[in-house]
Amino acid sequence: MAYHKVEVEFNGQPLIIETGKMARQADGATVVSYGGTKVLCTAVSSRKMREGQDFFPLTVNYQEKFYAGGKIPGSFFRRERGASERETLVCRLIDRPMRPLFPKGYLFETQIMPTVISIDFVNDPDTLAMVAASAAVVVSDIPFAGPIAAVRVGRVEGQLIANPTREQMTQSDIEIVVAGSRDAIMMVEGESDLVSEDDMLEAIFFGHQSLQPLIDVQLKLQELVGQAKREFIVPEVDAALEKRVVELAEQRLAEANKIRTKQERYAAVDQIKAEVKEALAEEFEGREGEISAILGSIAKRVVRQMVIKDKVRIDGRDTRTVRPITSEVGLLPRAHGSALFTRGETQALVAVALGTTQDEQRMDNVQGMEFKKFLLHYNFPPFCVGETSMRLFPGRREIGHGYLAERSIAKVLPKHDDFPYTIRVVSDILESNGSSSMASVCGSSLSLMDAGVPITEPVAGIAMGLIKEGDDVAVLSDILGDEDHLGDMDFKVTGTAAGVTALQMDIKISGVNREIMKQALEQAREGRIHILGKMAEAIDKPRPDLAPHAPRITTIYVKPDQVRTVIGSGGKNIRGIIEATGCTIDIEDDGRINIASIEGTAAKLAIKMIRDLTQEAEVGKLYMGTVRKIMEFGAFVEIFPGTDGLVHISELDKERVRNVTDVLNEGDKVLVKCLGIDKQGKIKLSRKEALGLSLPEEG
Repeated sequence: MAYHKVEVEFNGQPLIIETGKMARQADGATVVSYGGTKVLCTAVSSRKMREGQDFFPLTVNYQEKFYAGGKIPGSFFRRERGASERETLVCRLIDRPMRPLFPKGYLFETQIMPTVISIDFVNDPDTLAMVAASAAVVVSDIPFAGPIAAVRVGRVEGQLIANPTREQMTQSDIEIVVAGSRDAIMMVEGESDLVSEDDMLEAIFFGHQSLQPLIDVQLKLQELVGQAKREFIVPEVDAALEKRVVELAEQRLAEANKIRTKQERYAAVDQIKAEVKEALAEEFEGREGEISAILGSIAKRVVRQMVIKDKVRIDGRDTRTVRPITSEVGLLPRAHGSALFTRGETQALVAVALGTTQDEQRMDNVQGMEFKKFLLHYNFPPFCVGETSMRLFPGRREIGHGYLAERSIAKVLPKHDDFPYTIRVVSDILESNGSSSMASVCGSSLSLMDAGVPITEPVAGIAMGLIKEGDDVAVLSDILGDEDHLGDMDFKVTGTAAGVTALQMDIKISGVNREIMKQALEQAREGRIHILGKMAEAIDKPRPDLAPHAPRITTIYVKPDQVRTVIGSGGKNIRGIIEATGCTIDIEDDGRINIASIEGTAAKLAIKMIRDLTQEAEVGKLYMGTVRKIMEFGAFVEIFPGTDGLVHISELDKERVRNVTDVLNEGDKVLVKCLGIDKQGKIKLSRKEALGLSLPEEG
């Protein structure tokens, strides 16, 4: 393939796409450069289809090479090992808008591999990887109805910005990634600081308008390369077979899909499909796969027609009604907070555990080391849908849903300085029939309030759907799993009563206009307010106190130059305090010390030991000290750990003293008064001035 290069001015700097220089044996390969950030992406699609293949095996593997930032990985093996959480999330960002644009029936194994090969720590590589992935497929012979492009949208001081720098994002109250084709928005994902639905809608369409130059430049590159697409004919459905299946199944499937309970409905549908296959087995031997595909399309059609024409959904609801909700908190006695949130046939058990700085998650990535103080983990075990599976560890779906819930809740958490805990929330899905990630958001909010975490406001989430047939449109609130699968849009919105905290949208069709999206956002707001009201019946604000088993963190401050004293030589002092008290102690360089303990008395003892290490002598104050060393000219007395002063022989008694040992010996306890502190910090003490006096009582 010959070398080609195109360039477009984007947000004040050139964005360059090259092909024909690297990875030339791939079906398509591009390098996208923006500032000092470069992403190489390859695309390869098999020319042979696996026998019996009945789904599109597309995989996206996004990787960030540590050498891209001049770093060596922090792992034991000093090499990149597996996908990090961030890499997994970016894989999903790329997959979701691209997958619908491959031809229906294209079942050849396809792999897209974006790799970050240079990073300038200013321009984020994730949206560049989305452009590179699209461009790699566009310049290849792989059939694809693209290109697509993506931008990150921020808003600083009311001004919307496409692909803001990392510095600009620190000041932004909106962060969304918008992906789209020439005519349609394909995907949106992001978060905001309680902005209104109208502001979010404006940001989404600003993003779609902003990515148009990135579509243009890919089309220009495609024209320069001139690669013809490989021949692929969409498999036609056998009209005779389809007619027979429709005769046998359509009416029965329409009736079965009116059964409101998920498991009963699935059983009825499965029985119909099995009977149809058996009835046609002899006449259409060996064509079970075609029959299954026709049955699937019939089921999809009858459900969509039921919603559009009859205005009735699978479970009997209208388009706006939210399923019945029950909430319960405080179920788990040893967790620091817990909730059971049930909406229809979807149920989440959510638990909170509070920890210290030692429990933070260390995230080592190409852009630097960071420490996460808030973690939200989502688990989707197979039993929640009545299935069995050997995959018991989080996959891409679990990581993506957990991250959506995490960024939804993060907006209402207290600042770490005010609430110095590491917070881990775990959502275990016990039943699922749609919107399990949104149930996790609701359950997380409830469990955090049950734990006494001072969140600013409760957060709820709702999943919206869409069915569009010609000019007929139905926007569905609180969608079922089937409505997600059979519908044209999956639009999840989370927020408080005041505004949106996060959203995630995938659109499977073109032609979703501004009016439809506005309606979806407004219906989502109505549903969210309803759900918040139902949640408030269980708990409406954080408990005033933490759970009895939660660690209590007390924060004290010492002078920055005293941090070394508290730690001690080789950590001797701090280890001694931890061993004596059983507390967990975190020390910051600025002198902030967090002391965590379940027992209040242990924390008080730790505070006293630290204060003893860091207190400073005051002129005129009495101290009960210990004689540490006898000299001819006086005695050195330790008035608190690590600090001693000199009692000169002339200050030992009111009478003249010939030998220090006539009055004091090493190890003696003695009451002394501080006479002064010289410029070198040396403390002058007097036993004589303390005679006849006593220490004031504490408290």
